[in-house]
Amino acid sequence: MRILSGKETAEGIKLEIAAEVQARISAGKSKPHLAAILVGDDGASETYVNAKVKACARVGFESTLVRLDASISEEELLAKVKELNEDDRIHGFIVQLPLPSHISDQKIIEAVSPEKDVDGFHPLNVGRMVLGLPCFLPATPYGILQLLQRNNIATEGKHCVVVGRSHIVGSPMSILLARNSSPGNCTVTLAHSRTQDLKKITLQADIIIAAVGRPRFITADMVKEGAVIVDVGIHRIEDESSKSGYRLIGDVDFDEVSSKVGAISPVPGGVGPMTIVALLKNTLQAAGN
Repeated sequence: MRILSGKETAEGIKLEIAAEVQARISAGKSKPHLAAILVGDDGASETYVNAKVKACARVGFESTLVRLDASISEEELLAKVKELNEDDRIHGFIVQLPLPSHISDQKIIEAVSPEKDVDGFHPLNVGRMVLGLPCFLPATPYGILQLLQRNNIATEGKHCVVVGRSHIVGSPMSILLARNSSPGNCTVTLAHSRTQDLKKITLQADIIIAAVGRPRFITADMVKEGAVIVDVGIHRIEDESSKSGYRLIGDVDFDEVSSKVGAISPVPGGVGPMTIVALLKNTLQAAGN
């Protein structure tokens, strides 16, 4: 069994990005500049955004963190998005989701300029992805492609089962793995929590992308010997033996499943770091030549 370490893979990619940034600076060009809007004080969102800011510093990017109160109106947030759209110093930006319940996530996503949408959520980028045209790929699926490619996981002709159909991970992941590309050329089944006889389907899978959003949902009896598992889930559970009083687990029952598989990504340290480097790669792309 091989661990697909997103942490180690991401470090290698960061070195490549940092070298490209230095080359840009040597050529008299500006540093790539990533901005993030954080609304409210959600603990998980705070952690994610801080990790992104730290990664920017690691590779030599400029970064701006815009903190806004949870009581901000939708109109005020749209005005801030417009301001960042029009700021030529900023190459790309993200609005950390989820947003407070009185604000429409979709309305905000659609307000972000597609040319600065480094999360890859705007309908224009999603449509271009479906057609195989140049675009910003959604960060988590893009990170998973990088994880598979850089760990030499064969995808061509393989049966990949994606469990979870979200617009952020599951749906775009199924499209990208089915494309005539490398990684890609998979036969893809897109399943979810309501799929009938899901176990029968996952047992056929050479590759399982678990993105269903339920802790330990994928169990050992659902996985064939030697399969490759990418665990997108992240859940906080109580753990009295930990200093923090909790620990993180994924959508896969790692302890059970790991003894059967050929390769598996851990939680934490798997998909999370790859999502961040995918965001950095998109921002570098947004900065242009």
